Amino acid sequence: MRVEFLPDKRFMEEALALAEEALNAGEIPVGAVIVKDGSIIGKGRNRREEKQSALSHAEIEAVADACQSTGSWRLDGAEIYITLEPCPMCAGAILTSRIRQIIYAADDEKAGACGTALDVLATPAFRRPKVYRGFMEAESKVLLRAFFDKIRN
Repeated sequence: MRVEFLPDKRFMEEALALAEEALNAGEIPVGAVIVKDGSIIGKGRNRREEKQSALSHAEIEAVADACQSTGSWRLDGAEIYITLEPCPMCAGAILTSRIRQIIYAADDEKAGACGTALDVLATPAFRRPKVYRGFMEAESKVLLRAFFDKIRN
């Protein structure tokens, strides 16, 4: 009997806490955690403004942290929890690091690369990770609205 994967709320709550840190630092509130065998092996949050780097997305930071903590670029068997659908750059990093599952909260209508705006995951050279959309979406959208309301006013 095969048991269906169920996303774990505590890992998305950790990603949301990282997104809130990003919001408080004036960044777009996105957080990400990478989990393997029930333990967090990597964390990241948006730091583009802080580092003045286009590469400092939450997912890239989490992948780098996970690679450092495991001593390998191969993150086979890992899941990534993200508060916003990955952009093309981040979806590519997830593919090349061999993460097997993506669990994200909110769709990104303009730049989401897991099927919303485009589908980077369909690249034939890589094994396609499973994608779980909309997990704790409302909580993520509260943070995103707070950020965009602040910059509009």
